[in-house]
Amino acid sequence: MANLSHVSEASFQAEVLDSVMPVLVDFTAVWCGPCKMLDPIVNQLADEWAGKVKVVKLDVDDNPGLAMSYQVMGVPTLMLFVNGQPSERVTGYQPKDRLVARFKPHLMMA
Repeated sequence: MANLSHVSEASFQAEVLDSVMPVLVDFTAVWCGPCKMLDPIVNQLADEWAGKVKVVKLDVDDNPGLAMSYQVMGVPTLMLFVNGQPSERVTGYQPKDRLVARFKPHLMMA
């Protein structure tokens, strides 16, 4: 089971923007029901994509500046960063197969 690291405004640059690996950021909040439903799927993706994609969580209540700068209006929002740039985003709960279909084209996976 993946143990996802949490990023903050202080660590976002190093963990996400400067990462050589694509990074999937789960913009979430503790009070958000759909976020809790999405958690097991995000953990599965982190396990399946280990070594290919870094998966991190970001609490929008603790990091409102980042949420605003990436126009995150609702949670959960999953945003894939490739080479420090947001390349795909999905807002709201989505089943795993739909998430994989949206993100996989942006990933160079063997």
